[in-house]
Amino acid sequence: MKRIQWFFVVAALFLLVVAGKKQPVTFFMVGDSTMANKDVSEGKPERGWGMMFANFFTEDVVVDNHARNGRSSKSFIDEGLWQNVLDKIKPGDYVFIQFGHNDEKNDPHRHTDPGTTFDENLRRMVKEAKAKGANPVLLNSVVRRIFNDSKTAVADDDLRANSSSTLQEGDSLVDTHGAYLLSPRRVAQEMNVPFVDANAVTHRLEQGLGPVKSKSLHVWYLPGEHPALPEGRQDNTHYNIHGAYTVAGLLAKEIVEAVPALKKYYRSYDLTVAADGSAQYMNLQDAVDAAPNGKRTTILLGPGKWTKPVVPKGKKIAIKKREGAEF
Repeated sequence: MKRIQWFFVVAALFLLVVAGKKQPVTFFMVGDSTMANKDVSEGKPERGWGMMFANFFTEDVVVDNHARNGRSSKSFIDEGLWQNVLDKIKPGDYVFIQFGHNDEKNDPHRHTDPGTTFDENLRRMVKEAKAKGANPVLLNSVVRRIFNDSKTAVADDDLRANSSSTLQEGDSLVDTHGAYLLSPRRVAQEMNVPFVDANAVTHRLEQGLGPVKSKSLHVWYLPGEHPALPEGRQDNTHYNIHGAYTVAGLLAKEIVEAVPALKKYYRSYDLTVAADGSAQYMNLQDAVDAAPNGKRTTILLGPGKWTKPVVPKGKKIAIKKREGAEF
């Protein structure tokens, strides 16, 4: 009899522990190459902003990035990538949807039209995410770094090139998305879901930097300037580490304003480190070396087995370890 009583006591305690443990909320990222995870082997510098997104939130948030290079709203659905997301969604999760760059392409497998097929695909995603109990959030496209009258900017996305490099750049950023920027806003209003104007956010960023300094956000390197790109690359669409991290931080701020329920998860760290390339640094010692003297610096450390860094005299370092990070 006593054994049975103890069994129920232990079972009750177990249920209390499980009930008291916070269940993480998942952020599903759905979009194109500007958001996607990247291959970081051999020092490759390209990053998508969704790859950096988790650095701005607590451990109560899990970022599951399904964005893919080259996809439009049409091809993402047609290839079954959207169904993969739906199969994983649970009530209370968030789905961040950002398309447009590739919906513009003159490619029958990807092309959609704003006002009709593009809107229809966005409506479908919102409707189906809601049906699973998730919270969809629509974003329009980030800008391309175009400061001239380029006729090849859209096609250059796939080439990761700058075919208009012979054209003189002016002082004003030129829009290349047109009506594709309006569809996410229109569908969000129609279906009563949050909208984040990622295009306006990145326009302010790149216009503020101007035609020269804005190159620092992108995979824009001269021959011999980056060891992983010996021949260089002039890519006005895709971000490097600095660009992806900067854009992720700006969009995180906009998102928590548009979705107040997420403010409790928002965090900001001075420097971040992750072995998989989803942070500012892949090496902890590099982050410590980059920290300023005399100022307390908080470093967010990703999962993995790390070697304790050498902290030079005069530096005040505090390390916040994510779950799975250890020395």
